Amino acid sequence: METVAVISDIHGNRWALEAVLADIDRQGITSILNLGDVFYGPLDPAGTAGLLLQRDIPTVRGNEDRDLLSGEPDLSPTAAYTKSRLRDEHLGWLASLPLQLRIGPILMFHGSPSSDTDYFLWRVTEEGASPRLPEPVRDWSGDDSASLILCGHDHVPRHLTLRDGTAVVDPGSVGLPAYRDDAPFPHVMQAGTPHARYTIVRKSGSGWEISPRAVLYDQEAAAAAAERNGRRDWAGWIRTGTAI
Repeated sequence: METVAVISDIHGNRWALEAVLADIDRQGITSILNLGDVFYGPLDPAGTAGLLLQRDIPTVRGNEDRDLLSGEPDLSPTAAYTKSRLRDEHLGWLASLPLQLRIGPILMFHGSPSSDTDYFLWRVTEEGASPRLPEPVRDWSGDDSASLILCGHDHVPRHLTLRDGTAVVDPGSVGLPAYRDDAPFPHVMQAGTPHARYTIVRKSGSGWEISPRAVLYDQEAAAAAAERNGRRDWAGWIRTGTAI
């Protein structure tokens, strides 16, 4: 994989995914890696599944993917909506996904190597979310031989280069550019604009070249779907890319 497009956190936003896949195809990129949280959301999980399952994209399972497979009887309304729209083949595909993948020099996971709910590049304290420094990130990776580490979950595009030259890339979210969460402390994560996000990574003689992408799409269609399905908060996050 000399050139790869990295996507994450689609969250059932079929409109954003269509735009991102079209942007990838226009650039002639044939290798895509997906970091999870694929279907969950008050949007179009079945349409998202239809787009993804026709492409052979290496994918890891995210925390919201896991929740859809949990079998818990008291699913949240949004999880229940998502699951009701998915077919058995879609859920079977989710169940087949690993928690992390190693492809040559590339290590990929959703949250961190040890948990799909950790933020790999951010710390959350009572004061909110703040970026982690590079060297603690390396210590946490648990893999000294990977030269490219890919992570998602926090929905905010970020990349850094460690002292040994290892590149760490979070592509941001294809389908949900901002949100609020209460765990482990109340905090917001936000990209700041409503674009669909992904990142292109190219292998070069000196390491990895990292090119974040922000793609315009019909976010109003996605926001309207969120409102129809009882999530005005998602509608606002999708329209603005902020959660303040």
